[in-house]
Amino acid sequence: MSKKKIEECIRDSLNAYFQDMDGVEPHGMYDMLLNAVEKPLLDVVMQQADQNQSRAAEWLGLNRNTLRKKLIEHKLLK
Repeated sequence: MSKKKIEECIRDSLNAYFQDMDGVEPHGMYDMLLNAVEKPLLDVVMQQADQNQSRAAEWLGLNRNTLRKKLIEHKLLK
């Protein structure tokens, strides 16, 4: 999947979100979106890296300790 396709999916989802809000102003969208994207990103990358945190951290461009902290926050550590 190309970067453009991912961006299109996010754009479509955000437009649907605003449509579903039916004029009600949203709050905290930045954190909501980051959490919605971060958890599946971490989950899939960890699966692809065979649960190897060092490898996953390298792929994500994160420090291993930062990755571990995020895995704990999202309850993804096994």
